[in-house]
Amino acid sequence: MAKLQYRTISKRTVDGLSVGDKDAVFWDRELPGFGVRVYPSGAKVYVAQCRADGKSRRITLGRHGVISADQARRKAALAIARIKGGEAPEPASADTVTVAALAERYLEEYVAVHCKPSSVKLYRRVLDKFILPAYGILAVEAVEREHVSALHYRSRDIPYQANRVLEIESKIFNLAELWGLRREGGNPCRFVRKYKESKRERFLSDEEFRWLGEVLNGMEAEGSVSAYAAAAIRLLMLTGCRRNEIVRLRWEDVDLEAGELRLPDGKTGARLVPLSPAAAEVLSRLPRLADNPWVIPGSRPGAHLADLQPPWDRVRKRAGLDDVRIHDLRHSFASRALALGESLPMIGKLLGHTQVQTTARYAHLARDSVKASASRIAGSIGADILAKEAASSAA
Repeated sequence: MAKLQYRTISKRTVDGLSVGDKDAVFWDRELPGFGVRVYPSGAKVYVAQCRADGKSRRITLGRHGVISADQARRKAALAIARIKGGEAPEPASADTVTVAALAERYLEEYVAVHCKPSSVKLYRRVLDKFILPAYGILAVEAVEREHVSALHYRSRDIPYQANRVLEIESKIFNLAELWGLRREGGNPCRFVRKYKESKRERFLSDEEFRWLGEVLNGMEAEGSVSAYAAAAIRLLMLTGCRRNEIVRLRWEDVDLEAGELRLPDGKTGARLVPLSPAAAEVLSRLPRLADNPWVIPGSRPGAHLADLQPPWDRVRKRAGLDDVRIHDLRHSFASRALALGESLPMIGKLLGHTQVQTTARYAHLARDSVKASASRIAGSIGADILAKEAASSAA
């Protein structure tokens, strides 16, 4: 258990507080239950905590800089007295903070600290395209469940999109409570049901793999797809890597002698990807540009290929595989591995999964592979058994 940290809370001491990669609460020496939570981003929020009816209650009082240490102390004393007296504590005032202002703080103090740059871009897009146009001008405390439900309903034809927007909204309003901008338990996303999502699975057959390879070779030869885009697509098929792991691969992370890719910052963190002879051959054939560190360079000097989708769209259209997404190449890698008898744990390791549940989506394919193996084995034995039975009957 972490040791409690005590300070005499004042503007001077709070200004000087900092933490490492985890948030921490510093408690006041003079007023029991009064403290300040400090975040890795530098944000500091005053809190009050006490026990009543055998339960511990903690409430947020306001953000340091918005309210002073003295104001927070007075709020804490009042809130603690009210809780111990069996009354509800007064909610922290949100003043006129708008959802737009809350969204900016969310991006700066939460997303920028905890998420990858690609996620920052995604969350900003969701905010700018969906949430802010819907109710960005409203005060934080004025947003009701009806606002969230209406926005959710608008995207009902795209369940995945609707549900991801709802998740971001819920996180934002949870942080609003933590930062003292809404009363506790007032998240307007509560009880808004997510839409059912149909999981889409598409795996390339052996014949489709062969045909895709032929089409890719032909289009590269005629110049309708660049050698680098063609190599990126081949590497996706041969390694099971994610698109960004290949498009953002640097030559310094490629070790052909050791037969591996050293990805320093994949989706699930740093990992090693073993290179098969086929994948190594694709890489060894690629010319390296002296002024560009990327394996798959783009059109701009010193940049990597920005978007693999346009060349992939041309390739899959020519191949007659319009329903195959780039990410389906990764699924197909896993499917082929199962067909060859690899275990789910091994496939999870090859794909860079950190959670067993992520690989478990392929469990039904594993069952199909086992059934096919059982059928081949039993068929071989059955041929001998039934042949002998037939011979006996004829005699």
